[in-house]
Amino acid sequence: MAAITPSSLLLHAGLLSLLLAAATATIGEGSTLRITHAYGPSSPFRPQKLSWADTLLDISSNDASRLQYLSSLAVSTRKAVAPVASGRQILQSSNYIVRAGLGNPPQAMLMALDTSNDAAWLPCPACAGCSSSSIIFNSGKSSSFSPILCGDVRCQQVPNPTCQGTRCFFNMTYGASSFQAALSRDTLHIAGDDFPGYAFGCLKRVRGSSLPPQGLLGLGRGPLSLLSQTHETYRSTFSYCLPGLRSGNFSGSLRLGPAAQPVNIKTTPLLSNPRRPTLYYVNMTGIRVGRRLAAIPPAALAFDPATGAGTVFDSGTMFTRLVAPAYAAVRDEFRRRVAAKNVSSLGGFDTCYEGPITAPTITFLFTGMNVTLPQENALIHSTAGNTVCLAMAAAPDNVNSVLNVIANMQQQNHRILFDVPNRRLGVARELCTV
Repeated sequence: MAAITPSSLLLHAGLLSLLLAAATATIGEGSTLRITHAYGPSSPFRPQKLSWADTLLDISSNDASRLQYLSSLAVSTRKAVAPVASGRQILQSSNYIVRAGLGNPPQAMLMALDTSNDAAWLPCPACAGCSSSSIIFNSGKSSSFSPILCGDVRCQQVPNPTCQGTRCFFNMTYGASSFQAALSRDTLHIAGDDFPGYAFGCLKRVRGSSLPPQGLLGLGRGPLSLLSQTHETYRSTFSYCLPGLRSGNFSGSLRLGPAAQPVNIKTTPLLSNPRRPTLYYVNMTGIRVGRRLAAIPPAALAFDPATGAGTVFDSGTMFTRLVAPAYAAVRDEFRRRVAAKNVSSLGGFDTCYEGPITAPTITFLFTGMNVTLPQENALIHSTAGNTVCLAMAAAPDNVNSVLNVIANMQQQNHRILFDVPNRRLGVARELCTV
């Protein structure tokens, strides 16, 4: 474990004090937190020496492990507003972060938003393998902290639970990385609301290259997610607007609860997969490139609970990934419409051009709604602006994915509504990049 010096802890404390200084707005029965991107200028986790192009390639390379994680999720039978911002790569490429507090007195934390995870987790003291840049939750300084014991029903709601003495631990694997955490409880302070006895994982051991410098807030549909543990207050309803990668502050927002959610918003039904209950499945029926429907085989978009196939919205993947036949159809139609001969590759992107191009629009077709991507959500540009690439790809060759993942770049500057009680997901254009 890398050494954690008093000076580094002082730096974290000062930094977080500044981050928590911004006011949190409360609207009726809803609450809002601000959001920023993990690589954004205001993020303490942003790599300082990477160019814009290198930053995009770095994030794109991390998507492979994210897809591997989404594809390997256990197939088993078993009105508040928060600011959202961007920070350095977090375990499994969770690229957007919010501010929260934990314990009594509250300790300021930055936590990654993850719609494909349930249990929250945080680096805790004596974590073997945690990065020295981790923001440590000091459980010994909280008067309300307590471990969760093996006999507690929540011990059976975490992945791969084990017992050490009477304490409950759980183990999670993401691609080449894994961690062990002690299931614990304490008061969560978020968007001006307090939730005593909130269950979360206290990281004890991390293995692999994806060392988490901060915590994670699970927004999935499982029993230990934020939705389930705050259901009496927020009614399993939330929405977010994700700012662009270059946003300089916590200009995005996470709205919790049914109040202050958009009324006039296009929606599509949320689908339930009992074998992957955490994920937010929707029925994508096609993708239009310009005015022409891409020739995607129906099987490439079909929802199949038995295999996990289908389409999900995910906050932790950076660039939309489609199963190979679907991506090939979209890519080929895009190339035909651009009609340029200078096609090249850049990192994981295989449809890039030198110089300006006239690009067709890309529209995702869902049951009940269509979403046409603005150019900034469909294309990425190099630092100098000379190279432009289609900002989506197929799953990497070493990832056997059956999922189509609508990722956070394609969601940026849109209000994405997750209305679990009414089984619907909504999308509306909203500019939240500053």
